[in-house]
Amino acid sequence: MTTLKAAGLVDVDSGELVRPGIVKVDGDRIVGVGGEVDAESSTVLDLGDNILLPGLMDMEVNLLMGGRGENPGLSQVQDDPPIRVLRAVGNARRTLHAGFTTVRNLGLFVKTGGYLLDVALGKAIDAGLIEGPRIVPAGHAITPTGGHLDPTMFAAFMPGVLELTVEEGIANGVDEIRKAVRYQIKYGAQLIKVCCSGGVMSLTGEAGAQHYSDEELRVIVDEAHRRGLRVAAHTHGAEAVKHAVACGIDCIEHGFLMDDEAIQMLVDNDRFLVTTRRLAQAMDVSHAPKVLQDKAAEMFPKAETSIKAAYEAGVKIAVGTDAPAIPHGKNADELVTLVEWGMPPAAVLRAATVVGADLINATDRGRIAEGLLADIIAVPGDPLTDITVTKDVRFVMKGGRVYVHKAD
Repeated sequence: MTTLKAAGLVDVDSGELVRPGIVKVDGDRIVGVGGEVDAESSTVLDLGDNILLPGLMDMEVNLLMGGRGENPGLSQVQDDPPIRVLRAVGNARRTLHAGFTTVRNLGLFVKTGGYLLDVALGKAIDAGLIEGPRIVPAGHAITPTGGHLDPTMFAAFMPGVLELTVEEGIANGVDEIRKAVRYQIKYGAQLIKVCCSGGVMSLTGEAGAQHYSDEELRVIVDEAHRRGLRVAAHTHGAEAVKHAVACGIDCIEHGFLMDDEAIQMLVDNDRFLVTTRRLAQAMDVSHAPKVLQDKAAEMFPKAETSIKAAYEAGVKIAVGTDAPAIPHGKNADELVTLVEWGMPPAAVLRAATVVGADLINATDRGRIAEGLLADIIAVPGDPLTDITVTKDVRFVMKGGRVYVHKAD
């Protein structure tokens, strides 16, 4: 047995700091919280003045995109599936070492030959072949031809260049959509990601425009829900959010342009919102076409007001970064932005732990509590008073194994 001894630990449910922070771990589980340190019956890891937190969760990343050595302008035509996976190894390690022990990988919108690379990456991590967070994979994002997640749209390719298949998520009409969703589920997707509206980097139309019809959205929800999977929807526009919720979508990604009615629908229907607000501060669009720069200038300021309104209305908010829209390993910047924009630190920590666990239907993580997975991190100060300490993770344990242990 291993005992962690720190200056304190955060009870994310109560939003209080408990001193001292004593956690006992046996195997991959927490077997005790508090009490005395018994050095005779366990190995003691003394973490000094650090504060313990549950492992953080990022509910929107794409580990197969971004990272060192990628040329974003050419990656779609230069990077084959093996190089993407190899680059993702570094992205996964940086994410884990930043204190994020669970992530949702939301949608491969790249040419893979039909392979679900995020499923493979998760298997390699679970087998101990490489270091990384627990991955909840979505496989390929489901999007219409020319939709926001159609990669040939991003690069404005001419017809016939790098066209994706139905299995790779490009699906139009109910029959193709059913096939695309069933393919993701067959090969290991644990949720379904759908493109419901345009986005900042869409070259084809307004960011808020709804991309799938209500009939098509209901088919996606029907196929996923019958198999016990939730559906996450890239959605910005207020009307698109309302239609997504009405069609049974479980989780809205981004939601920058939501109005009060859309926010209230999320509350009334007990749906989730994943934040991704840091990118509105940090995403570099200076080299993008002017039409996209203009779109960002209009949209990004609305991200701040909409997230504050959603929090005040009582929406279930989970943290997501949309990495690599912000760099892999800088995930905690999202927490800092949320606090800067009006959410209390305790609420942000819940969004990055217990709400994330609820979103993925995981009852074995999200808190430092007896019986749960020993996913525990340590930071050099009280994040309830200074959220920026989450950017300086000194200790990372996942499933009882230590991955980071920095000396003071």
